[in-house]
Amino acid sequence: MSGSQLPVERFDANARDALGDPVLRGALRRATDLFGERRRAAIDDVGADDFEALRDHARAIKDATLAHLDVHLERFVAQAEARGAKVHWARTGDEACELLAGLCAGAGAKTVVKSKSMTTEEIELGAALEAHGLRSIETDLGEWIIQQAGEVPSHIIVPAIHKTKAQIAALFADKLGTDPEADEKALTAAARDVLRREFAAAEVGISGVNFAVAETGSILILENEGNARFTTSLPKVHIAVMGIEKVVPRFEDLAVFLKLLPRSGTGQHLTSYQSILTGPKQDPSADGPEELHIVVLDNGRSRFLDQAVTRASLACIRCGACLNACPVYQQVGGHAYGSVYPGPIGAVITPQLVGVGKASQLPYASSLCGACREVCPVRIDIPALLLHLRQEVTEGHEPSGSPFGAQRRPAKRGERLGFRLWSFGVRGRLRYEWGSALARFGQRLVVRGGYVGKVGALLSRLAPPLGAWTGTRDLRGLAPRSFRARWRQELRHQELRRQGLTPSGGER
Repeated sequence: MSGSQLPVERFDANARDALGDPVLRGALRRATDLFGERRRAAIDDVGADDFEALRDHARAIKDATLAHLDVHLERFVAQAEARGAKVHWARTGDEACELLAGLCAGAGAKTVVKSKSMTTEEIELGAALEAHGLRSIETDLGEWIIQQAGEVPSHIIVPAIHKTKAQIAALFADKLGTDPEADEKALTAAARDVLRREFAAAEVGISGVNFAVAETGSILILENEGNARFTTSLPKVHIAVMGIEKVVPRFEDLAVFLKLLPRSGTGQHLTSYQSILTGPKQDPSADGPEELHIVVLDNGRSRFLDQAVTRASLACIRCGACLNACPVYQQVGGHAYGSVYPGPIGAVITPQLVGVGKASQLPYASSLCGACREVCPVRIDIPALLLHLRQEVTEGHEPSGSPFGAQRRPAKRGERLGFRLWSFGVRGRLRYEWGSALARFGQRLVVRGGYVGKVGALLSRLAPPLGAWTGTRDLRGLAPRSFRARWRQELRHQELRRQGLTPSGGER
């Protein structure tokens, strides 16, 4: 992929730009609403109770696997190599790209076809192969559209979710000479004609891996278009790139995830194609590659294992459900995050991959509403992870074991001062009561739309952060009287009524 990524350090600015694009927001809303409806229907079909049991089972598998990840990875490698695959280890993205470029050169490749893979997007493999003089062609329709546009994906499952049909038609008219008014079928047919020629010419096919089975050395690739099956079977050499977290212990474990991932991601009961590959072809007349290489990538993932809270990040199966449910993603899309992993899970993964110093804004790209946690098929508590990373940002250091530890940055002094003042004010009764009274008086002057109208509006523009907050939303004011004052008044009124007197005066 040769498209440029927006800077992850500027999420706030990226998000503001996205909020000013009504076409983008409309496309996102339609797509995410549709996936949400399909997900609910797919879950209703299997039964809510059964689906919750599947979620529990999947999380138990992931937790047990991650607790002994080294053992399962070693078993997977041994079984894969016993069946003829060649397994390579890559510690970093750069190391993986150099390794893949070398394998392509060894195969005499000039053209490489790629099926959809977030892991290869993560390491920017397309650009790296092009730098080595290779033609790298995306074959997933959404990825191919994005490649033609010179962009990067904006969704884990649907790379071109941010584009409308009219925008795609205009792109195809420019790149392929198709009719600008062509419908979806005509556009798909035009892309298919181009891609089939690329499949026939490619010497190497590169794919990702959805799951790797330690018991058999097999890899599973899920898709809906058939392009991954072409990528893994037509070229003489197939290279699969997988993160270390993709392994599961047993073949029977796949049944659990095959019921969860499609329903959670696209609302399907099952993806159209499930390719289980175990080594290269053994019979010259059979389908499949003559060589199968599997690249096992770390690229910072092993650091996630240090703490139980961050280890949960590795349970993600890349279904994209949290993006579809997230009110922030629905408004700004994936490009604003400046990462190949957008949305709630991206706000968790990216800071751990690139350093919380560089991606310090992403853990705050959430309202902590919990919608992501509710839809996650493996029950990742994303809000808890976001709070953990916010703490890392506030404390001004990288997580334990991070190579970014030397990039210490100053803590947000204003935020620290605010919390210290708040903590001081609420730890003593008198301080709390006097502080509340002062706040009630102050809100008359500072809060826009408060009790002093024009004066409050003027001062709120001059006094951040309240001015920034109330510029686009209402800030609910404090009650005119405290709960304690109202409670004491109510007790007095009850006493008067017992004496046969009628209370008068005062606000209830």
